[in-house]
Amino acid sequence: MATTVTAITVTDKPAAATPVTGTPVPEAPVTVTYLGTATVLLRIGDLTILTDPALDQEPGEYPAARPLRRTAGAALGPGQLPPVDLVLLSHDQHADNLDRAGREAAARAGAVLTTPEAAARLGGRATGLAPWESVRTTAGATTVTVTATPARHGPAGTEPVTGPVTGFVVEYEGGTLYFSGDTTRHAALDEIAERFAVDTAFLHLGDAHFPSTGELAFSLSAAEGAELARTLGARQVVPLHFESWEHFVEDPARITEAFAAPDLAGRLRRLPPGTPETL
Repeated sequence: MATTVTAITVTDKPAAATPVTGTPVPEAPVTVTYLGTATVLLRIGDLTILTDPALDQEPGEYPAARPLRRTAGAALGPGQLPPVDLVLLSHDQHADNLDRAGREAAARAGAVLTTPEAAARLGGRATGLAPWESVRTTAGATTVTVTATPARHGPAGTEPVTGPVTGFVVEYEGGTLYFSGDTTRHAALDEIAERFAVDTAFLHLGDAHFPSTGELAFSLSAAEGAELARTLGARQVVPLHFESWEHFVEDPARITEAFAAPDLAGRLRRLPPGTPETL
């Protein structure tokens, strides 16, 4: 099935987002399969989306300035996936977002949306988006609008080391999804709530730390994720990026604790690896 990505546009900022007051009913079922790390396989009508493909199925170490060690493999490998129309890649410079098998899957996909820098490195079908740029993507009878959103992969000033990262908002008939990408909590994320009424937020948590950088955090903690969920007003939150790697230092139990607050009750949606679920 051919995947069509139309011209890049800059999303206008509305006066205010419409609050989500009920469960949207899409034209076709939306299913999601969690594969581990920040990798999900999403089916919206005729469109199949893969996020941050880290698909190596064996534990191992990935050499880098700060080596990454994987402690558990992905639930599915590239050969077990259906044809992928679109890859949403927050960044290509870290193996927990794009590993060896993930590169294979991205190369097979109909299109890849990512940062401009990653698109230049990947070439081929990759398209780079700056924050608030949007594209419309069509597969079969299904069209979605994908908008790049701000992300910062560490404290202010670490960008030259961590490299550029993007999040994504996916709008489809009946719903709006937000994928945070690897980011820490910063003021630019508040504008997402001003521009979009997010139904489901996929948040990269884990409170990533490295011995060489001390107390500096490189992803959201559970508490920060809960605070961001409040800001977004999302009706459900799917945690990603919190297990299977040594640099995800926060106990996953903290996620449940953070979302046990009365104002967030019932919003947390933990997905079992490898099992399709309906959103």
